[in-house]
Amino acid sequence: MDDDGRYRDGRSDFIRGAKDIAKVAKKQVGKKVGRGVDKMADEYTRRSYKRFEEEDDDDDYAGVQGGDGGYYRNDSRANDDEGHSDSTEGHDEDDEIYEGEYQGIPRADSVKAGSMDGVAAAQAQQFRDLSAYEGERRKDQEELAQQYESILQECGHGKFQWTLYFVLGLALMADGVEIFVVGFVLPSAEKDMCLSEPNKGMLGLIVYLGMMVGAFVWGGLADRIGRRQTLLISLSINSVFAFFSSFVQGYSSFLFCRLASGVGIGGSIPIVFSYYSEFLAQEKRGEHLSWLCMFWMIGGIYASAMAWAIIPHYGWSFQMGSAYQFHSWRVFVLVCAFPSVAAISALSTMPESPRFYLENGKHDEAWMILKQVHDTNMRAKGCPERVFSVTTIKTVKPMDELVNMGDGAAWHQKWRIKLTTLFHQVWNNFLTIFSPEYRRTTYMMMAVWFSMSFSYYGLTVWFPDMIKYLQKQEYASRTKVFVKEKVEHVTFNFTLENQVHRQGQYFNDKFMNLKMRSMVFEDSLFEECYFEDITSSNTFFKNCTFIATLFYNTDLFKYRLINSRLINSTFLHNKEGCLLSDVSDENNAYMVYFVSFLGTLAVLPGNIVSALLMDKIGRLRMLAGSSVISCVSCFFLSFGNSESAMIALLCLFGGISIASWNSLDVLTVELYPSDKRTTAFGFLNALCKLAAVLGISIFTSFVGITKAVPILFASGALAAGSFLALKLPETRGQVLQ
Repeated sequence: MDDDGRYRDGRSDFIRGAKDIAKVAKKQVGKKVGRGVDKMADEYTRRSYKRFEEEDDDDDYAGVQGGDGGYYRNDSRANDDEGHSDSTEGHDEDDEIYEGEYQGIPRADSVKAGSMDGVAAAQAQQFRDLSAYEGERRKDQEELAQQYESILQECGHGKFQWTLYFVLGLALMADGVEIFVVGFVLPSAEKDMCLSEPNKGMLGLIVYLGMMVGAFVWGGLADRIGRRQTLLISLSINSVFAFFSSFVQGYSSFLFCRLASGVGIGGSIPIVFSYYSEFLAQEKRGEHLSWLCMFWMIGGIYASAMAWAIIPHYGWSFQMGSAYQFHSWRVFVLVCAFPSVAAISALSTMPESPRFYLENGKHDEAWMILKQVHDTNMRAKGCPERVFSVTTIKTVKPMDELVNMGDGAAWHQKWRIKLTTLFHQVWNNFLTIFSPEYRRTTYMMMAVWFSMSFSYYGLTVWFPDMIKYLQKQEYASRTKVFVKEKVEHVTFNFTLENQVHRQGQYFNDKFMNLKMRSMVFEDSLFEECYFEDITSSNTFFKNCTFIATLFYNTDLFKYRLINSRLINSTFLHNKEGCLLSDVSDENNAYMVYFVSFLGTLAVLPGNIVSALLMDKIGRLRMLAGSSVISCVSCFFLSFGNSESAMIALLCLFGGISIASWNSLDVLTVELYPSDKRTTAFGFLNALCKLAAVLGISIFTSFVGITKAVPILFASGALAAGSFLALKLPETRGQVLQ
């Protein structure tokens, strides 16, 4: 064969080799074997096309030794030996390459569909690149999880973790305080602000709505901008609005401040547990996260004790005319902001989570923090000479960063783009917890969180309301009734309490410097009477007639005079506006605070038991076992017909159910990877607050009507939660994802 024929044969062999390589590369991409293989295949094909376009002779190809050209030639010959031919290749029309294509001559069909194919190819390539990038990122995360566990083992558990424990405990304590604040101030605030029943109900639920929003928002942000920074922002918002709520006078402004305060504190639980878990080694994680839960109980005890010590002391108040009044319950609201302020001060001295830095490609920052943990613990243990041996830590390639628009854009445009990008990043991260990989886990956790919260919060609010109802019944049974009494020229200067006077006649009587508590006058006549320095609570005059009567410095507003007639009667220096009565039932107030104090204190044994057994029996057994026992204890509620019995049952239920909450917190931390941990925890905690609102609304509507429905709902929810908990994966003994 002449030179020209050899040239054609060589070129044909080379074309077939290039086609085989392109086919192999395509199959490799289809199988997603990795980004490296894709890049190699593209490089091989590019070089082959380029060399052919240059139309070098066979001698040039033969002169390549050990390079890409040699690899291609050998590969094509190997394909020929395996039986590849023009006839077999011709069946794959989509992959067939014709000579004109190498010379830049397009096919006829490609001229028509060139633009569409280009767009599709670009999209497919982008998808392949993203898939490969996510695959690399996941592989990095798996390697980091193993290495990070080893590093924490080397750092040890000591002074640094215990310092962080108390710092984050203050933040968790602030969350516990927030739950109790509105419930404690409501009896006083409703009188101070003249709240109607619907307004009282909204004030009681507003904190849960705020915490629901806050948990979702701050949980998502903590996975993008950092645990420490997000927690500082959320606690600052809580502190500022809790402070303002102590001073604002109107109901609407107070409602808004408590809502904003709840939004701020809503981020504490999801961030605190995720933050602390990333400093704990595997064998310490379950136990010490359970110990951390004790601060929520301490927050409840703090709120109960402060309410008990402050609110009933109605003398702790001042007012500036009738426009501004500051009573004791406002002092209590101010004091309840202290844990949040203390948490901010302490947290400002602590570092960011190194795991968060490593998940975002910040190696040096994470290494410095881990070295700080190691050195702090070693110095406290008396081994300052120990050197941190880790030199390089696996980092995860960060996902898309915030957009940098350069110096030419206006500041508001930069912030708008940054906030929009951040929103999309947070939202996309939230959607990933419903991806096929996490969907089943997320749905199961949603069901367990909802059932636990619905029963727990519903019952814990139902208990005090039942106690109040029993107190009212017992108080009403001691009411004294006077009918058609006639009193003349008598001075009343002592406390009048729990009495009903019907069709009475009072002539030239003086009511001076006294307290009226739960007094009702019906169809009575007051003629030439004198009322001075009267402070009343739950006191009403119904269908009464006042003739030539003087009211001086009293709080007997017109709304207390129901369907009554005033003839030649005068009000002088009346205490206008909605004033707090200083004669509320102090015994009942003390009892409510004391009951809440006992209920939170009863959680202590359950906290201790769960902390000691969490790493020994596992999270699932602890969660399911505690839920079953709590479910059984609900049936004893039907026997609580007295105040003391209800208090005992409240303590029993709280002490048992706390182990379920501790297990659920630990399980939630360990089921999700670091870059989705606070997002998932925040969403589940937001769902928890929604379930709390539903539970409280449903359970309290049956107070004084029946016990059967609340007991049935709570027992059913706890039974369902314990059953579903057993379907979750056990995380004991696993490295933190």
